Amino acid sequence: MSVSLSTHVLDTEHGRPGTGVRVELYRGDEEIAAGETDGDGRIGSLAAELDPGAYRLVFHPASPYFKRLELELELAEGHHHVPLLVSSYACTTYRGS
Repeated sequence: MSVSLSTHVLDTEHGRPGTGVRVELYRGDEEIAAGETDGDGRIGSLAAELDPGAYRLVFHPASPYFKRLELELELAEGHHHVPLLVSSYACTTYRGS
């Protein structure tokens, strides 16, 4: 079994999806996947067929304060969904389903 990853960005300040947000996935210093959120704020399949291990998930939201949000993740086998909730001056994330 391998690892797969999806994400979702929500603009909680305006109550709508975070569209057009650039998201990058790195293993070490190598960018292995990238994309932009769609009209629903989602990237349904950012990466698939990954090996388990340490990764960095980097978001570039349209915020006057947060220009780059980076998460270090330890991905085990299976599917991982990592949403980002963001507003001008606050953000949070969690492991979704």
